[in-house]
Amino acid sequence: MVDKANDSQMLTQMKRYADDLARVYKSEKAKSRELEAANQQLRAYADDLKESIRELSRTQLELQEAYLDTIQRLVLAAEYKDEDTGNHIDRISRYSAFLAEKAQLPARDIKNILFAAPMHDIGKIGIPDSILLKPGKLTPEEFDMMKTHTTIGAKILSNSRAEILNVAERIALNHHEKWNGRGYPQQLAGEEIPIEGRIVGLVDTFDALTSKRPYKDPYPVDLALKIIESERGVSFDPELVELFMRNIDDIKRIKFELSETPEEPLEFKLSERDSGLKLS
Repeated sequence: MVDKANDSQMLTQMKRYADDLARVYKSEKAKSRELEAANQQLRAYADDLKESIRELSRTQLELQEAYLDTIQRLVLAAEYKDEDTGNHIDRISRYSAFLAEKAQLPARDIKNILFAAPMHDIGKIGIPDSILLKPGKLTPEEFDMMKTHTTIGAKILSNSRAEILNVAERIALNHHEKWNGRGYPQQLAGEEIPIEGRIVGLVDTFDALTSKRPYKDPYPVDLALKIIESERGVSFDPELVELFMRNIDDIKRIKFELSETPEEPLEFKLSERDSGLKLS
C-alpha cells in the first residue's frame, strides 16, 4: 500500500513538473514571438529613421547650397564694380583655406574660412564708384572713406546666428589690421587680430598685387613676394608669411588655375599708389 501511495505521489509530482515545463515552454515561446515581433518593429523603425536621415541630409544639403549660392551672389554684387575678374573671390577662398590648413587650424575652422573669406570686401558695396574705380592715388579724405568698407562689411554681416557669417564678420572687420598695430579700423596688433583676419589680409594683398585693378596692372609673382616679404612683421604675421613662402608653388598653382590670363606679365610698372615702396 505504501508503494502504491508513493507511486501515486510521484506520478502526481511528475505531472505537475510536466505541466510547469509546458507552461514555461509556452511562456518562453510566447516571449520569443513577442521579442521577434519587437525586433521586426525595431528594424522597421530603423529603416524609417535611416530614410528620414537621408531625406534630412538631402534637405540640409539643398539648404546649404542655396545658402552658399546666396552668399556668392551677394559677394559678386559687392565685387562687381571693383574687380575685373570674377575669379578674385574664388582665389581668395582657396588661398585662405589653404593657408589655414597649413597653419594647422581645425577642420571646422578651415571650412568656415573657405566659405567666409570671399565676403571680406562686402562693405565696398557702400563705397562710391568715384573712389573704388579711381585710377590714381586716393586723397586722405578718399582713403578715410575707403577704410570704412571694413566697418560697413562687419555691420552687414553682424548679428547672425550662422557660424560662417560670424567668421565673415570678423574677417570683414579685421583683414586690414596690421601686425604692428598701424592698420585699421581698430589698430589691433599681433595676435589681437583674429587669425582668420590675418590670413585673409595676407592672401588678399597677394591677389591684389598679382591681379589687374582699376589703379594698376598685375605685378609678377616674384615682385609680389618681395613686397610681402618686406612687410613681414610689419603688416603681416611673420609665421603666416613663412608658411606662405614655404608653400608658394601650391599658391601659384591655385592662382594660375583660377586666372583668366595665367601667364606672368612681361612688362609692368609700379602704380602711383605703390610708388613709395622700397624693395631690396
